[in-house]
Amino acid sequence: MNYNDLRHFADSWGLVMMGILFLILILWPFRKGAAQRNEDAANIIFRDEDNGG
Repeated sequence: MNYNDLRHFADSWGLVMMGILFLILILWPFRKGAAQRNEDAANIIFRDEDNGG
């Protein structure tokens, strides 16, 4: 394989694979059953606070 073959692969299938990976990563938090984990992650910074104000 030379440079042109690798570049052609990256321009075609590499781009498709990166697009699919991008969509998976964008849609991952919206899957069914992820709401509780997302809520826990959003509130993790408040765990060590005292409630006294």
